[in-house]
Amino acid sequence: MRQWLHTIIAFGGILAFIAWLQRPDGQLHVMLLPIRGDALLIRAPDGSFTLIDGGRDPTEVAVEVGRYLPFWQRRLAAIVLTRTDEEHLPGQLGILRRYRPDVAFTPTIVEGEWRELLTELVTPIRRLRPGQQFNLGGVRLQVLAVNDGKEGGAVLLITHRAVRILIHTGGSTGDPALTALTDQPIDLLVYPWQRSITVPELTRLHLRAVAFSTGYEADQPALHSFTERRQLAPYLYHPNIDGVIHLISDGRRATITTQPP
Repeated sequence: MRQWLHTIIAFGGILAFIAWLQRPDGQLHVMLLPIRGDALLIRAPDGSFTLIDGGRDPTEVAVEVGRYLPFWQRRLAAIVLTRTDEEHLPGQLGILRRYRPDVAFTPTIVEGEWRELLTELVTPIRRLRPGQQFNLGGVRLQVLAVNDGKEGGAVLLITHRAVRILIHTGGSTGDPALTALTDQPIDLLVYPWQRSITVPELTRLHLRAVAFSTGYEADQPALHSFTERRQLAPYLYHPNIDGVIHLISDGRRATITTQPP
């Protein structure tokens, strides 16, 4: 009996230590996950999590997300879709089978299993519209543009005090929204690998780093070399090379680390 008691106490101590390690650190974390398609996981300063897109494979993204959420946490502040195609939506099905988001944002209402799971979870669904702003645990998510079609998608800006992350993983119809950002530095741009880097609105931005996403497929993929792409920013990242691309910020400055596969 005493041995069992010691085992229970030791196990409880281990769980408490793990919980202590996973406590909120008051910083913003943005992680571009190395999966097929696009998925970004945001950990806000208050410790809440938001998933943007989900990639192609429900199991793949669920495993990656599970690496970062505390083992006891089964809620998300929000899930967001920037596009509703096969490179962004299917992975969220795996998330919705394991976690309950407080709200879901999408450019268009999606019928089928995605909506059915959200209905079962009693999670409200909200349409993304340009000009909207949301508070996600101490950071601001701003919708710059929402467009339909293959060249469409939502353009999002995450702001934590002086730090800005721009998410533009869709096509050319979202480019005009970038003109509103030319007077402020962007700490990280998430941008499709297959799209051209000579877009006028893009070249006018003051970019500190670019992480290339893989979900967008162009009819004629851009054939820029890494040297040519470095014209955009001094630091370039790609999940196929760098694995998890992880931005950490206290609101004043941002640091980017990688976890190669």
